[in-house]
Amino acid sequence: MARQKLSKEDAEKKLSELSGWEITNDKLKKRFEFENFASALAFVNKAGAIAEEKDHHPDIYFGWGYAEFFIITHDAGGLTHNDFTLAKEIDGI
Repeated sequence: MARQKLSKEDAEKKLSELSGWEITNDKLKKRFEFENFASALAFVNKAGAIAEEKDHHPDIYFGWGYAEFFIITHDAGGLTHNDFTLAKEIDGI
């Protein structure tokens, strides 16, 4: 199934279904805060396993006490339903 880029309006509607995510430079972005490096790493590893299972890989930056996710469907040139689905799954960790 082809991944189709959402219109700006549709992406904004989908964004309203998420908590704490924003659209920045046509990507979904969220920063998570943790008590320490080990907790951030454990979260990133869980999110990475979900991403690998879905074959949909976000850009992840993390360090002591934080993890930032940037999600986009590169081959569609923007946000798709898959991006919002992945964001919801990451929130569910």
